[in-house]
Amino acid sequence: MIFTQTTFLELVNCLKELEITASRIEKIKILSSFLKRLNDKEIHPTISLISGSIFPEGDRRVLEIGDKTLRRILSESKQSTLQRTPLTIITLFNQLEKVASISGKGSRSKRESVISSLFGQASNSETDYIIRILMGELRIGIAEGLILEAIANSSTADVSLVKRAYALTGNLGYTAEQAFRKHTEGLELIELRLFEPIKPMLSETASDLQNAFEIHKGKTILEYKFDGARVQIHKQKDRIEIFSRRLSKITSSLPEIVEIISTMTKAQEFILEGEVIAVDHKGRPLPFQELMRRFRRLSDIQKSMKEIPIKLFLFDIIYLEGKSTINLTQKERRKILEKICPDKLLTPRLVTEDIEEAKIFFDKAIAEGHEGLIAKSPDKKYKPGKRDRRWLKIKQVNTLDLVIAAADWGYGRRQGWLSNYHLVARKDDAYEFLEIGKTFKGLTDEEFKWMTTRLLDLKINSNRYTVYVRPEVVVEVAFDEVQKSPHYESGYALRFARIIRIREDKSPEDSDTISRVDKIFEDKFKRKGKPHKIK
Repeated sequence: MIFTQTTFLELVNCLKELEITASRIEKIKILSSFLKRLNDKEIHPTISLISGSIFPEGDRRVLEIGDKTLRRILSESKQSTLQRTPLTIITLFNQLEKVASISGKGSRSKRESVISSLFGQASNSETDYIIRILMGELRIGIAEGLILEAIANSSTADVSLVKRAYALTGNLGYTAEQAFRKHTEGLELIELRLFEPIKPMLSETASDLQNAFEIHKGKTILEYKFDGARVQIHKQKDRIEIFSRRLSKITSSLPEIVEIISTMTKAQEFILEGEVIAVDHKGRPLPFQELMRRFRRLSDIQKSMKEIPIKLFLFDIIYLEGKSTINLTQKERRKILEKICPDKLLTPRLVTEDIEEAKIFFDKAIAEGHEGLIAKSPDKKYKPGKRDRRWLKIKQVNTLDLVIAAADWGYGRRQGWLSNYHLVARKDDAYEFLEIGKTFKGLTDEEFKWMTTRLLDLKINSNRYTVYVRPEVVVEVAFDEVQKSPHYESGYALRFARIIRIREDKSPEDSDTISRVDKIFEDKFKRKGKPHKIK
């Protein structure tokens, strides 16, 4: 049966409405209403476009096209005066999938050709949103949870089934497609399957060890928290695939991990979870930034293996010999893991209810160059895609007193507030500041409102997105690590920066200096290794 396809412009108008709507409930209503208008064949493409999941395993690196290239393609494509055929949602989705699938010699120019054709067919309004989708920056203030609720609301499927299906598939488009089937048995039948990565269980944060013991009410499992990348490893006989926390396939980047897993012969089929860290040639952990250098390098893997060696630690098993283990307790899953894995691959752990014993274990993890500990409740099951207090991370807290030099206007729930703050550190013995990062995390709604008023009073310049201010407001910023970065004039960036309080008691002259940042950066190498460069 032929049906009239929905145009991309109609979706753009929906996205614009979502962008200017602050209320979460209203956003769900707007998206639900739009989804109800679609043909079943348009559900998967629409949700994929909205969520940015049009690329293989969610990996945008396949594009290898930056913002400047897109702008050049746009200027060239808009010179055409040909009559445009309305661009439909299905056409756009199919063409973007085509872009993502192009590989091999001449792939870059072929991708650019497809994108140029799309730009030539699109109106200016549509082009803006195509670029946002390609760059992974749709910025309309809708998160996964909101999309899932809209899918349930518009399809009449049970929201718990929708969330479960997404956790077990990691694919919003497929989840929506199943929800809109005439009979929703499709959702109920979805189970964990090999080589289809699931959304990982996530941890909350405990303020300290004592807090973790209080939450878990006594005995807890403590494991090292590594400064690395979480991996999900699928094996069936000789086939091995490795997926990242974001469900991207990264097998080709980690050939030594594939080799290690291939030697595990006590089971033929399994899904394991673990952490990969970069190490120096003495086996000491390297900063997370070095591991990311390894992951970003898509060629010359052999050189990467020598320059940035890696080590694997395994901490969970969620599938074994055709059966899911997620309904077993943490304690039971660990026993299974220990039976099939060599001891040298297992994450160091301690089961205790003694706070002093736990402190010694925490100090040992820090001394060995790791981030801290993860506390796990022994009797709790694995919850895919769930972040709750059955797992608690406990880390050392680093803080700096920094100054706000500019702020970006928020969107979605933060629309109308200045909420993404440009942070600067003071140059030594000078009233001059160098940018060291940005953050939108840490403040309450009331603090966002107060900060907006305060910064507008200090405004010295602005554009559509950003307000530049006199550097007077000091904030205490917690972060996980100082990293080298070419993106900021200070030469540094803060990993996972979040504001923990506004320091109205401090003036800019009291803020921390670049020298302090230098010291924090260098101090970490007292515990961690330094990368070895291969010539």
